[in-house]
Amino acid sequence: MQTNKNLLDEMKKIKRVAKPDLTLLVLDAMIGQDVIDQATTFSSEINYDGVIVTKLDTDAKGGSIISISAGIKKPILFIGIGQDMDDIMPFDVNWYLNKIFSS
Repeated sequence: MQTNKNLLDEMKKIKRVAKPDLTLLVLDAMIGQDVIDQATTFSSEINYDGVIVTKLDTDAKGGSIISISAGIKKPILFIGIGQDMDDIMPFDVNWYLNKIFSS
């Protein structure tokens, strides 16, 4: 949770010690506007390279991706559309637009 200062400090320490080549933030599509607060806080405290958005299968049209993309200016690399490992897929704009505009 972005409000837990101790957790943020631990995450900063892990990143500083591990020196990862890539850092990803995993966001839940169902948390609404709080997703922007989380992404902004994690960006300023830890900084990350890209985003994975999960639970798009439970969001009626997946509109949270628009908020995430516009609000945090980081690339969305993967999306989760189910509960199995096969349900994690690279984010494809064409797939997403078809999902939004098909009803």
